[in-house]
Amino acid sequence: MARDSRRWWILGVLCFSVWILVMDNTVLNLAVPVLMGGLGAGPDDVQWIINAYALAFAGMLLTAGSLSDRYGRRLFLVLGLAVFGCASLAASLSAEPWHLVVARAFMGVGGAMLMPSTLSILVNAFEAEERRKAFAAWSAAAMFGLVVGPLVGGFVLEHARWGMIFLLNLPVVVLAIAVAVRLIPESKGPARRLDPVGVLSSAVGMIALIHVVISLPRAGWAAPSSLVAVPLAVASLSAFIWWERRTDHPMLPLSLFRDRRFGVASFTIVLVVFGSGALLLVLAQYLQFVRGISPVAAGLDLLPYVVASVLGNVAGGALGKRTSNQLLIAAGFAAAAVGFVLLAFIDSGADGGLLAGGLVIMGVGVGLAGPAAYTLLMGVVPEDHAGVGSALNDTVQQLGTALSVAVLGSVLAWKYSSSMPADTPLPARESIAAALDTGDAALVAAAKSAFLSGMSLTLVIGAACCVVAMISAMSILRFPSAGQIPDTEAGAVQAR
Repeated sequence: MARDSRRWWILGVLCFSVWILVMDNTVLNLAVPVLMGGLGAGPDDVQWIINAYALAFAGMLLTAGSLSDRYGRRLFLVLGLAVFGCASLAASLSAEPWHLVVARAFMGVGGAMLMPSTLSILVNAFEAEERRKAFAAWSAAAMFGLVVGPLVGGFVLEHARWGMIFLLNLPVVVLAIAVAVRLIPESKGPARRLDPVGVLSSAVGMIALIHVVISLPRAGWAAPSSLVAVPLAVASLSAFIWWERRTDHPMLPLSLFRDRRFGVASFTIVLVVFGSGALLLVLAQYLQFVRGISPVAAGLDLLPYVVASVLGNVAGGALGKRTSNQLLIAAGFAAAAVGFVLLAFIDSGADGGLLAGGLVIMGVGVGLAGPAAYTLLMGVVPEDHAGVGSALNDTVQQLGTALSVAVLGSVLAWKYSSSMPADTPLPARESIAAALDTGDAALVAAAKSAFLSGMSLTLVIGAACCVVAMISAMSILRFPSAGQIPDTEAGAVQAR
């Protein structure tokens, strides 16, 4: 593959596209209290506003990735940006909660169209020896969006109408579209027939699965939605696997999973996303509820994680030329586990050093492991399936994030409630915000202590996930012996 002189500009467009997607969701979480006041949205409305994006995004990922391979990855990047931008404009003009729910669903569709294209275009633009650096920049952009969201969102919400948090997307979208059309060459896989059965079964199955993961901890197994969604998810995904194994033109080549490098990379990505997915959400609540600082100040306190992850990405890109993906994944997860453990010892005092230290160590670890895992995963995917391979990576991350927020969020809520005094009023037992609103000094102290207990437990679980990922990388993957390092040409990234 010829080296594209515009590849670093192309990478900039891809990083901006990822950044705006991640930042938008982070800002929305911060804006929930404002939405409840400005739109008159109740708790159920808020859940749908947040979950509509996740459901549409997860349901469309594999389909969008497969279609981008067929019709063009740049085309789907541009179309995805356009849909996301138009939906953002509609969201900013919403006058009723259901308006915002619909707009968020279309934002999810746009995100699903553009996200798989970012990695597949990256693979097409960069030769094998440079892809690790490109993966590192792509990963750093996502990390940056995750933490800069509270800074930008906090400032906007303090100085403007809530709708401005969605209008912020428009300049970035317009710029990204203009540069993409001018600089990014179109790329496609070999022409093959559409797989309508795979499209329908994967979309229905993933939407039902993510709905189950999100709603089950709150609704329970006996809820009508669970009684419908659980069997629907099982039946649809089973039908998808059955069909993809038998059709001559599968949307997703299931043979990928026979390569243990692909399986281990997917498994480790799920574990690290599951372990860290709720981290910043939990720490943001700790900083605002327990420490009592503003959203903007909380965002600043979380910046060491971003800086460290960027440094870890840079270090991983340099070390990747001399060591194996296996070692980088194992070392990165070991460091991340140490960071989780340090954070688990945080108390209600202003111990900024322990917070910053834990975030730095964890950020470096994730920065080392993430690009190595992406390199491993995408290196196994044939270039003609780069779009759907990227979509599968995104699906894995989406599922890990949904599981993290649902499971670890439930663990945090359970530990908080069970640690509160027996005579605590029900609202204060269920929510630290309600306990703080009472102004009762004893109850406030008990709530902060209970929240810290729940936070420590979730962080220990995160550390355990990192340890499992480290062990799987060390035991399942193998170092190549001399003369057996795989070829790195034409998409066969050095996946050791």
